Amino acid sequence: MLCVRLSESFSLNEDSSRRFSTLIVRQWLPTPLSSLKHDKSTLTSTQPYSSKSKDQTTSDLVKEFQVAASQSSIDTTRDPHQVHRNVDDLLFDMFQEKEEEVVLVGNFLAALEKTGLRRNDPRLIEFFENLKHVHRELEIQFPKRTLGSVETLRLNRADFKKVIADNIVLISRAFRQQFIIPEFQQFCRHIEDIYEKCKRVTGGKVASYIPQLARVNPNYWGVSICTIDGQRHSIGDTTIPFTLQSCSKPLTYAIALNELGEETVHQYVGQEPSGRMFNELVLDYNNKPHNPMVNAGAIIVISLLKTMVRPELTLAEKFDYTLQYFKRLGGGEYLGFNNAVFLSEREAADRNYALGFYMREHKCFPEGTNLKECMDYYFQVCSMETNCEATAVMAATLANGGICPVSGEKVLKSDSVRDVLSLMHSCGMYDYSGQFAFKVGLPAKSGVSGCIILVVPNVLGMCIWSPPLDSLGNAVRGVNFCQELVEAFNFHKYDNLRHASHKIDPRRHRYETKGLNIVNLLFAAASGDVTSMRRLHLSGMDMSAMDYDGRTAVHLAAAEGHLECVEYLLRHCCVSHQPRDRWGHQPLDDAERFGHENVAEFLKSWDESHGSSGTGCEPSSTP
Repeated sequence: MLCVRLSESFSLNEDSSRRFSTLIVRQWLPTPLSSLKHDKSTLTSTQPYSSKSKDQTTSDLVKEFQVAASQSSIDTTRDPHQVHRNVDDLLFDMFQEKEEEVVLVGNFLAALEKTGLRRNDPRLIEFFENLKHVHRELEIQFPKRTLGSVETLRLNRADFKKVIADNIVLISRAFRQQFIIPEFQQFCRHIEDIYEKCKRVTGGKVASYIPQLARVNPNYWGVSICTIDGQRHSIGDTTIPFTLQSCSKPLTYAIALNELGEETVHQYVGQEPSGRMFNELVLDYNNKPHNPMVNAGAIIVISLLKTMVRPELTLAEKFDYTLQYFKRLGGGEYLGFNNAVFLSEREAADRNYALGFYMREHKCFPEGTNLKECMDYYFQVCSMETNCEATAVMAATLANGGICPVSGEKVLKSDSVRDVLSLMHSCGMYDYSGQFAFKVGLPAKSGVSGCIILVVPNVLGMCIWSPPLDSLGNAVRGVNFCQELVEAFNFHKYDNLRHASHKIDPRRHRYETKGLNIVNLLFAAASGDVTSMRRLHLSGMDMSAMDYDGRTAVHLAAAEGHLECVEYLLRHCCVSHQPRDRWGHQPLDDAERFGHENVAEFLKSWDESHGSSGTGCEPSSTP
């Protein structure tokens, strides 16, 4: 459809429109796969699965499926239901064994995992239940055979389609690379490089104000990622439990906003960076805590949850309520409670109690607040135990506007998430918040356990954990990792998505930018748009770039008779006047074939004066 609309917009004659439409189709749609096989399916059987043949890797299969799916969507526009009927057939054909009408489940699962989906993804429960059902049926049918695990299953076409039917939308999106990070494996390789680089960073000391934190191994180092589409990747010590500590503050603030609303919450707590230590006895000019990310503000938020959200609940019930809320944010991942840390926090709480009494003196708390219960509730929430895997999903829920990417549940209102991320950006990293906003430019929150929650809005959430802290209470390796991340990817809030040439945009397909530039160049040449060609030249575009058939801008300009474009390309861009396309045709051949004598004469004279070398000019920086 793209090529039809574009060719029509240029008012080309019939022949040129046909030539150019064919050109664009060849550029964007590789040669379609051979027609799908619909032979009679073989019986489902089992045997140990093996890898695909050497000449067809998993990535090749994925690419073939994308092409076939695209071709299917083009060929079936008259019947919108046909596409959905064919996707499962396309998947089967892409993964079937050579000369056999079966799919090895192990190979299919391995390819699915490479897209970023995990086998324990809640959205794939039906898929795995169907696999187990097929496996059980075979055990009943062949009681004397040793079937092995579900990975050894060999599914025929009919059974394969039944198995994936309940989750066909998610699975097809994965193999079409329609997730937020399409080249997920490549992205993960970059993340692993940054991880290894930061692993060598030394310095910092683990928190020592309570013994449980002081005993943590300083060599622990883990990074977990969860995108807004539920793509997951972890490296390092990502299943070791740690307590949330101050990383719970944006989460309790989010619950308060969600349940009470912004207006009510900010009657009691401000929104400004304090410019002071996170636990300092200080209030703003309205006698309120500066923001919910400092201890005073977090205690006030806890008091709001205790007295104004489900006030009929006891302290124990309110703890369970908060724990379940956090679990919903984390998609049901691991979340527990460390009683030893809670008791130690309560014993070493002189400063926090001082903050509580100071705020009670200034009437900061809502009516009916029991300070002792409020402080116990605060310490309980800080002592909730989690790991990198679960915390990354919580961060991804914030990145996804309050919708948990792995469960699909809308846990928070989008307005609540917006306010949370705003304050994480300005106040989330203790006294380093301003520097972090300047250098990294992303919402984040750190805690003394060594955890950093990092959010790339509308893209992904990340948990970075390393116990050694700097003098400001932030994980040394974690801060370094965040800085390296925005050096490699254009995730900084103020990075230019189009012109940050040295940075990677993982949200785009690998060849998307290059392909669009080539199409723009060829359209400009075919339509005689010298102004656009000047713009592309000045932006650093390779003006000799060619399409799928080896046709260049000179070919197109000559075929359409645009002498000014041909002159510009040869005189100012120093491109060759003798490039050959896949059929061996040169620009002069096209000019003569379509009767553009003035262009043909110019190309002949250029050839006489510059010879077969093709170029005879110095590139001009100011065309």
